[in-house]
Amino acid sequence: MTAEAEPAAREIAILNPNRYPEAAVRHLRPWLERLLDEIAPEATSFGVRFAGDRELRRANRDYRGKDYATDVLSFPGEEGDGHLGDVLISVPRARHQALEAGHGPEREVEILLLHGVLHCLGHDHETDDGAMERLERRLRKKFLSSAR
Repeated sequence: MTAEAEPAAREIAILNPNRYPEAAVRHLRPWLERLLDEIAPEATSFGVRFAGDRELRRANRDYRGKDYATDVLSFPGEEGDGHLGDVLISVPRARHQALEAGHGPEREVEILLLHGVLHCLGHDHETDDGAMERLERRLRKKFLSSAR
C-alpha cells in the first residue's frame, strides 16, 4: 500500500491594516489559493498588503525611482526558496480604476492581484511583446467573475 504525499501547506499573508472592505480576507484567501494552485503550484508562500496612495508612492519612489503613487507593486521572491513574492496594492487607486472601468472595486482588487502575481512569476508586460497581457486576459476569464 502506498500513501500519497500531502501537498505542502501554502502560507498566504494578507495584510489589510486599514480594513478596506474591498480586501476582505474571507473572500480573497480562497480566491488567491485557487489562483496560485493553477499558476504557481510550487509556491509555498505569498504575501499581499493593501495600502493607501501615500505608501504606494513611497515604495514606488524607494524601489523604482518613480515619485508617484501607482496601483500595484510586485516584489518577486528569491529563486528556489518557495516564496513567490509580495504584492503591494493601493486600494484608493483600485477604487478609482474600478469606477473608470465600470465594475466593482472588489473585481479591480482581483485584477491588480492577478497582475502582481504574474510579475512575481517573472512576467514583464514592458518587454514581452504582449505575452503577459494575453496570459492575463485568459486568466481573467477563468478567475474573475463578471458579476463583481
